[in-house]
Amino acid sequence: MDTSMNFSRGLTEGPIQPYNFEMSRDLRPFLEEYWVSSFLIVLVYLLLIIAGQNYMKARKGFSLQGPLILWSFCLAIFSILGTVRMWKYMGILLFTVGLKPTVCFANYTDDAIVKFWSCVFLLSKIVELGDTAFIILRKRPLIFVHWYHHSTVLLFTSFGYKNKVPSGGWFMTMNLGVHSIMYTYYTLKAAKLKHPSLLPMLITSLQILQMVMGTVFGILNYIWRQEKGCHTTAEHFFWSFVLYGTYFILFAKFFHQAYLRPKGKAKSKSQ
Repeated sequence: MDTSMNFSRGLTEGPIQPYNFEMSRDLRPFLEEYWVSSFLIVLVYLLLIIAGQNYMKARKGFSLQGPLILWSFCLAIFSILGTVRMWKYMGILLFTVGLKPTVCFANYTDDAIVKFWSCVFLLSKIVELGDTAFIILRKRPLIFVHWYHHSTVLLFTSFGYKNKVPSGGWFMTMNLGVHSIMYTYYTLKAAKLKHPSLLPMLITSLQILQMVMGTVFGILNYIWRQEKGCHTTAEHFFWSFVLYGTYFILFAKFFHQAYLRPKGKAKSKSQ
């Protein structure tokens, strides 16, 4: 029996119904055509980092508390909304058709809900580059893992969006979940409100877990690639393995330096 065909028939109406705003104009053709623009955006981003740091070198850092609170709050709300919608969608899909179709088959990426959130998710990766501006303008330490992660996530998201990578649904869902907690923490910290002391450690732990799960999904996708209808390429497997591997190493190193290393604190990644 063709699993891909059964899966496709099972998604005729989708596991949950979309809201009106999720059925807005589809930007996928435009974003697919100009996906290589992400390389130019990253190049400009890196050049602005150099220019910004040089500009601030002889200047006092700005406070920017109000803008930072608003910025973090808006990203937190966006991430929470995306988390609620995508976790519900992927959760129902997982219990309805099983894990393999959600990792191997790209059928569900044509659902209105997935198309909408994958589109705004990709655009949010461009918006999130603004995190770095706050770090530079406030003269906070800008560590390698911060700008490397922001740059490569944008490139990898653009690549996965263009190629309708099936496991990208899980990447988006997990990332939105982590960011909903992370930007809520940034909002509380910027507003100087009390928050659980273990919250930063929890966020970094979830980021590491996301890298582990992403690697697992990539390996499963590669193992199941021989099945009819399974959508994967050696190119995607290679780059996902390289990126998830480097993310895991960098975040694990940061975790050790920030929370486990005695007598000394690592430079904070947070804003």
